[in-house]
Order: sequence, then structure tokens, then C-alpha cells
Amino acid sequence: MRAFATATIALMLAAPAIGNDTMAQLGTGGLVFVTNDQIKMASEDLYISPTEVRVTYEFENTSEEDQHILVAFPMPDIQGSGDFMIDVPIQNANYGSAEPIDDPDNLFGFATTFNGVPVEAELHQYVFNNNIDYTKLLKNLGVPLEPFGEATSDALAKLDADDIQNLTRLGLVFSYEFDGGNGTEVDVVPIWTLRSTYSWEATFKPGVSDVVHTYRPSVGGTVATTFIPKEGDDYAQERYDEYVKKYCVQDNLVSAVRKQGITQDGWTNYPYYENWISYIWSTGNNWSGSIGKFTLTVDKGSTDNFVSFCGEDVKKIGPTTFQMTATDWWPPYDRELEILLLKKVEAE
Repeated sequence: MRAFATATIALMLAAPAIGNDTMAQLGTGGLVFVTNDQIKMASEDLYISPTEVRVTYEFENTSEEDQHILVAFPMPDIQGSGDFMIDVPIQNANYGSAEPIDDPDNLFGFATTFNGVPVEAELHQYVFNNNIDYTKLLKNLGVPLEPFGEATSDALAKLDADDIQNLTRLGLVFSYEFDGGNGTEVDVVPIWTLRSTYSWEATFKPGVSDVVHTYRPSVGGTVATTFIPKEGDDYAQERYDEYVKKYCVQDNLVSAVRKQGITQDGWTNYPYYENWISYIWSTGNNWSGSIGKFTLTVDKGSTDNFVSFCGEDVKKIGPTTFQMTATDWWPPYDRELEILLLKKVEAE
């Protein structure tokens, strides 16, 4: 695979100092279909931006009979933590520059249409720790399954000491004492894993059907540019090597960022912060046969931004959009789609 990187360079007169706060992204992908030899995936059109993932599938039922297929959308596992620094759209929309999602059961704003008609998908959710299912236990205690948020915190705070001790013993929570000015208080932190999947059954009639699937991506990032190599700095070189492998970063991108650097007291800040988007496309290999025509469009959002990702024969098709196309395409088995987006810091 060859690298692709692009940027529009603008003069930056001043930039604020940037720190090291980091938020991780959750990898999401497309729909998963039960294999059916009678149906071909004629095309897949994948659009990715910081605020939307949109996948348009076109299927051809080559038989003369209706084909009934189970379709699923596995959401990424969400691990609870005392330092919850994972971007869930309902919780944090700053990195993606979009409004938070209001439905706690639909964290990514999942929506699907089948031949233009909205699909009513069924949500399956489970709570795990050490591969043991504790969903029923939390439901019996009246605790929401999401390992974050005010509703979960409030429910845990209402439990008695015996229930907290049991949840701690099972590795589902930990607790600590603190003094917020009103004496000693106890905070109970969820650390279980939430696993969620949407599913629905589709009837593909003979001929062509289309499925359009949209959701809000989880966009991780940091408020610094962390991968620019520096002579004599082994860590910076290791970070750069990692980005070259993961995002196919090239020298022209590094040079463009360096031109914008501001050095003060021997330290150089770059007026960009990183966003990371992961798309799990290897699940497309569960389909029987290759994808007839595959199109990937990546939108970097602003002409001031940089974007870098690994792709074949990528072309610029608009001020902020870049596209690759392929025929008889197989998703890679050994790597997912990783996108690096550098967003311009506004001067103060």
C-alpha cells in the first residue's frame, strides 16, 4: 500500500501552547451479514469524516427466490475505567466537532435503511468481566449497563455496602474515599465491559437491493502533534515510525507541519492537534466473494487540515475529500483502516 497525505498550508502568526491530554478512539466497522451464496455484494461505497460514517451497499440476489438474511452491527466493546478517556459520541463531541447523541442505548447514532425504508433493529447488550456475563446481576440491582454516565453513577451510589462489596469481589467496580468538603465520601467506579450488537432480518428479493448504514464515529485524539521526529530523541523517532506504519505518514506531511512550528525556550509546538479514526473493514471478509466495486471517500473536514491514511491510487476529488476505488476488492485481513487527521489550532 502506498501512503496518501495532503494539506493546505496557511501562515500561523501565533499558537497557544498545547499539552498532552489524550482521548482514545473506538474502532467501528460496517454491517456483518450471514454468508449467502445466492447474493453478491455488487458495490460498497464507504464515506468517512470526523462526524459521520456512511456505508452504502448494493446487493444482487442472483436467484429467483427471496433470500432471508440475518444482519448485525457489532458495536465496539466499551471498557469502564476510573479515567474514562475514550471518545463515546454521547459523552464527548469535541473531537468530532458534532453534537452529542441523546440516546444512551444508541451511543453512535446507529441508523440503517433497506431499500429506502428505515430499519427497526433490535439491540442486544451484555456486561462482561473476565469473560463472565453479569448482565442479569446489574439489571436486578437497577444499574444501567453503560459503564459511564450520570445515571450509572447515581445507581451505584444508591447500592448498599453488601452489594458494593459483591460487585468489587467480582471485579465489576472499584471504590475510593475522598473528602469534597463535606466529610469522607465514597465514589464507586464501574470497570466492567459493555458489549452491544444491533441485529435485524432482511428479505432480499430477486434483483438488486440497497442498504445504507450511518453512524457517528468515535474520534480519538490528543491536543498535541506527537509524531514529528527530532534528532537525538529516540521516543520521537519510535512514535514517527509507528505513524508511518499505521497511517502511512510521508515526509511531505512532516515537512508541512514543521513549517508551522513555533519554537520557544528550546521546545517546538505545532499548531495542530491529532484526531484518530479507526474503521474495522476486515469484517467484510465474512461475505462470500469479493466486493464488485469498492469506493472509499475520506473527508478531512477543512482545507486547513491534514489527513493521512494507507490506500491505493488515492485521488483528490474535492477541497477536503479524497477517494480510492477498486474492483473485485477484498478487505485486508492483516490491517484495518486507520486515519490520522491533523486539525488546525485557531490562533488566539
